[in-house]
Amino acid sequence: MNKITSFTIDHIRLVPGLYVSRKDRAGDAVITTFDIRMTNPNEEPVMNTAEIHTIEHLGATFLRNHEKYKDQVLYFGPMGCRTGFYLLLAGDFGSRDIVPLMKEMFEFIASYEGEIPGASARDCGNYLDMNLPMARFLAKKYLSDVLTDIQDSQLYYPE
Repeated sequence: MNKITSFTIDHIRLVPGLYVSRKDRAGDAVITTFDIRMTNPNEEPVMNTAEIHTIEHLGATFLRNHEKYKDQVLYFGPMGCRTGFYLLLAGDFGSRDIVPLMKEMFEFIASYEGEIPGASARDCGNYLDMNLPMARFLAKKYLSDVLTDIQDSQLYYPE
């Protein structure tokens, strides 16, 4: 059986960043999958499920309400390895194209106060597993360590 593309990336050399993971076609449309890598794989501790879950709820809510991108957002959710998130957008994008969007989203998460959207028994299958303070901390860290002065090495997968 062939390895899927995401398992061919050198995770030993991969650093936190914003990468195009793949581009697919659905009919005439291009679907761009982004790898929003928040922690250094196999070096830093992975994120806990509570903060991942909180970032997922806040990020998905932000993206699906974004004036410019809301109609292009297909999916936003966590990686199984708990080192980041995937974002699927309808359209042919490069990593640098969405840096402003990611800055907006992580600023939104970093400064969010109040009830987490969808965090109720009626709206979510695991609504008690949330950690807003830690989600805010991780969003601030990603902003400062990655997005504020993003380098090419954080936009393109290592060779």
